[in-house]
Amino acid sequence: MNAQATRSAGVAATAQAWLPFWRAAGRFWEAVSIYLPVVLMGVLALLTYWMVQRTPVFVEPNQAPKSQVHEVDFFMRGALIRSYGQDGRLLNQLRGQEIRHYGDDKTLEVDRPQFWAKDELGRVVTATAQHGWIRDDGSLLKLQGNAVVIREPWKSPEGNWVPRQEMRGELLVVDSQQEFLESPQPAEIFSGQDRFSGDTLAYDRKTGVAELKGRVRAMLVPR
Repeated sequence: MNAQATRSAGVAATAQAWLPFWRAAGRFWEAVSIYLPVVLMGVLALLTYWMVQRTPVFVEPNQAPKSQVHEVDFFMRGALIRSYGQDGRLLNQLRGQEIRHYGDDKTLEVDRPQFWAKDELGRVVTATAQHGWIRDDGSLLKLQGNAVVIREPWKSPEGNWVPRQEMRGELLVVDSQQEFLESPQPAEIFSGQDRFSGDTLAYDRKTGVAELKGRVRAMLVPR
């Protein structure tokens, strides 16, 4: 009986010693249970953000990318733009009543443009119109409204004089890299005293061949 009483007293003492711990644990759990929903919501929010950041974005095949805004980033009035070669030779120049630059497609829009260019063979080309559009690199020139492109007479490497050539139309597009001029609208060609006209025009300067289509007319002056 004494041994049993001793064990009972030990158990009671142990329970008495752990009683403050269990009370503290109960108070802690009560506090945690109050904020547990908030903690779980925060964890779910972080998990959702993590999943969104790592989820690939699928773009529909017919969905076009958003383009930049087509607006003027700078303009000049009564300006003259010149381009020089490495040897200091003047290659071309552009004069306009007003010149506006668009940064999204890198083009110049010109009111009453006056264009002048001279190549390595000495051929001089001038162009005028009511309105003009030209790429920054000069590779493409579009003239609209009483457009006129003139190639002045020049002497070929063989020593022959090539007569003056003039092209007129409401819309003339010049590709300087391909040395090609075209017009989807009625146009005229004056070669010396000869005159040609058609509903459309395509001219390859490298070959010297002009192609007129539609209602084609020609007036040849006897030499």
